[in-house]
This record gives sequence, structure tokens and C-alpha cells, in this order.
Amino acid sequence: MSKQSEILSPNKKAIRRLLRNKPAIFGLCIIALTLFMALFAYYLAPDSTPNANDQIPEIALADPGFEIPILKVRKNAYIEKTSFVEHLLHGTPGPYQQIPVYNYTFEEDSLLVKIYRGLDNQGAFMEGNQARYGFTDIAFALGAKSEDKNNEKGFLHYRTLDGNLITISRTALIRKIEQEHIEKRKFYLGTDKYGRDMLSRLILGVRISLIVGFIAVIISLTIGVLLGALAGYFGGKVDDLIMLVINTVWSIPTLLLVFAIVLALGRGVDIIFLAVGLTMWVDVARIVRGQVLMLREIQFVEAAQSMGFGTWRIISKHILPNILGPVMVIAAANFATAILIEAGLSYLGFGIQPPTPSWGNMLNENYGLAIGGQPLLALIPALAIMLLVLAFNLIGNGFRDALDVKSKD
Repeated sequence: MSKQSEILSPNKKAIRRLLRNKPAIFGLCIIALTLFMALFAYYLAPDSTPNANDQIPEIALADPGFEIPILKVRKNAYIEKTSFVEHLLHGTPGPYQQIPVYNYTFEEDSLLVKIYRGLDNQGAFMEGNQARYGFTDIAFALGAKSEDKNNEKGFLHYRTLDGNLITISRTALIRKIEQEHIEKRKFYLGTDKYGRDMLSRLILGVRISLIVGFIAVIISLTIGVLLGALAGYFGGKVDDLIMLVINTVWSIPTLLLVFAIVLALGRGVDIIFLAVGLTMWVDVARIVRGQVLMLREIQFVEAAQSMGFGTWRIISKHILPNILGPVMVIAAANFATAILIEAGLSYLGFGIQPPTPSWGNMLNENYGLAIGGQPLLALIPALAIMLLVLAFNLIGNGFRDALDVKSKD
């Protein structure tokens, strides 16, 4: 052992061991990336409407990489401006009706478009219906129609929703439509059966997985550490009673217990978080109990008792800090388990309900298509679940190895 390693504190040695663990660092990078995606989901997702639920039925089940021009026709409705925080948390309602087109022509004061309706066997656009949209109908939210709207000397006149009369040249309006209302959009992961962008829903779905995991870990640690510490420290009848509760809950299959809680309390998002958390504290309690049983016989605990320190101070200040390592390992494992449980519940229809996107209900919506020629719609969320669970398992193993005092530096 080098002189440098001898002067390092145990915490610094643990951090150094963790940083040398390449699988754990890989898992940490994946977790950091998903946290960033979850926080800025509505700024990263191509579809930033609430729940990424902007549906374009004409392009349903499009393959990954599908690209097509989209005509954005302004809805005749007032869309309130959202703040940075509101958009960050909830997205912004879409102000446009989106129409996939494969050809368009400008004629006087209107736009003639051919609407997309699919590809033929050679991958070429199929002939679709034609539609005509007025320039001002495309570009602005109009109020009541009136005689003020005409094509006098190359200018168009129209009234907005608030009643203001606006005049704009035909040339400027065509330029505005070309630059702002016709865009070529690429769907990198394709679309689902409702014509929603899969990439956007995948990005938003990570929020549910991380929130479920976080809340489940908080609940499981709170209950598990409390009951495990009490059972291990006091022993006797207190230990017997708590172990009876632990063994009873332990004997019930996890998914069955979650189903019971969800059926009893409802299928709300908050109930899902609570149900998952209430089924995962048993592992924490058993580990904490075993650690406390071992530590309560060590001299520093006996010294604290002889000095007259209270029970809660001994547990919180002297025992719990010394079992932080095993607790961190089980917390990482519980995080991964919570993600799998939520995905399983949503897949079976008992979890997060549409249109809120979660990786589990994306599997539920698309699993039937996996054997019908669209396997990626089910494989993409499945791979995302697998990668995130793997990341938490890797970081859990990294914590275990880093906190092992017997490991060599």
C-alpha cells in the first residue's frame, strides 16, 4: 500500500474505487443522461405539446427515419403563452393543425395541397386528396369573417381573434408561409398507431420511470430503515413483532401486493407511486436489522449508552451512519426494481394511464404490432427500460465494491 493511500480518508478511498469502476461509471453516465432528459424533456422532444400527444393519423405507424413536409395551419383559438417553468413542467398546447403533404402550389390568395395518404410498394408517395387553404387561414388565428378580407392591389386584409384589422402584402404572406408553416419533419423513431412521435414520447416516458423510482426509494428507505433499526436495536418482543410484519409482507408476491393496493385505492398516478413504494421496504428493513444487530454490540455503541445518550441519538448519530454503504446498495437495487414494477403495471393496464407516456404503457399499446411487422415500436421502450435498469444495477454494484473495506486500493 502506498504512502498516499494510507493518508486518504475512508470516504476518499471509496470515491476513488468507485471512479475506477468502469461499469459503474458507465451506469452513472446513463443515469445522468436520463436525469437531463427528464428535466428538459419538453425542450428536447420534437413534440412539445402536453404528454407529446399531438396526433397526425395520416402518418400512423411510420418507420424510423420517415420524413415528410408538414403544413402547419394556425388554429382559430387563443393559445396562452407559457413561461419557461410551465413549458418545462407541462409543455405547451400546439397552436397548429398539422397536415402531412407531398405537394403544394400557391394560387392567388390560397394554397393548394395534396395530402399524404401513404407510400406505394416502391416507396413513392401515393396520390391523395386535394385541399385548399387560404393564406390568412394558414398563418393567423382569425376572428369573424368580414368584407374586410380581400385581395386589393396585392394586399390581404383580415381580422384577428381580438378584432384588430390587419393588412399584409401577398408576397410577405407567401414568404411567411414558406418559412414558418411548411417544414420538412423527420421522425427519427417513427410514429405509433395514433401518429404520435415515438422519440418525443420516449423522452417524456423517462420522467415517469425516474419519479416512480425516486418516490419508491424514499418510501422504502423511510419505512425500512425505521423498522429495521428498531427491530435490531431493541430486540426481544419489538424484534419479534416487526419480524412478523416483515415476514408476512415478504410472503406476498410483489406484483400481487401492488395490484391489491391499486385496486383498493384507485389507478391515479400518485397511487401508483405509493403502491410501488409500499412493497419495497421489506428488503431494506431486513438488511438494516441485520446491520444494527451486529453494530449494537460494538464498543462505541456501549460507550454511547454508558454516557447516557438517548436511544434515537445513538441510532441516528452512531449506528445509521455506519450502515450507509449497504443502504445505498439496496437503494440502487430498489430503484431498478421500481422501474420494472411500474413498467409491468403499465403494460398490464394497471399503471400509468394514457395519454400520459410511460415506457410500460408504450409497450402495452404496441406489443401487438411486434408480430405484425412493426417490432421496433415495442423494442424501443423495452430497450430503454433494460438500459436504465442495467445502469442502476451497475451503480449499485459499484457502491458495493467501493464501500468494501476489504478491497485493495
